[in-house]
Amino acid sequence: MFTLDTTIDINASPERIWAILIDLAHYSEWNPFIIAARGVPRPGQRLTLSIATRPGRSMTFRPEVIALKHGQVFAWRGRFLMPGLFDGEHTFVLSPLEDGTVRLSHSETFRGLLVPFLRGKLDRETRAGFNRMNHALRVRAEAQPARRQAG
Repeated sequence: MFTLDTTIDINASPERIWAILIDLAHYSEWNPFIIAARGVPRPGQRLTLSIATRPGRSMTFRPEVIALKHGQVFAWRGRFLMPGLFDGEHTFVLSPLEDGTVRLSHSETFRGLLVPFLRGKLDRETRAGFNRMNHALRVRAEAQPARRQAG
């Protein structure tokens, strides 16, 4: 087993960030890691996702949505060929912070026979992809008009 964990703090409402995360049809407009996405983000549904593996190359897979808690958690599980070979559980968690920002925790836990052989590549390339996506999500979410403060 190997887990990649990334986080980023975003100065936008949880609702704004959530709306961007579940709007799969528009991923191609802003997301440098998941460059195309289709499907309905609902538990039990299959998505079709294309990720940029390196410049000019992509990989498409069809994970199943395993968790969706409005405004808080969006997760899917993907498998390569058959269970136990190379499985990944990809999770986004939104946590509001006291200062009014939101922490995005973006992670994936990989399991299976191939994980030890791919761990270095996952740690370098996949982590870099997560970080690019996190940054792009922050830019998109913060590009909206500033929230009005009560008072």
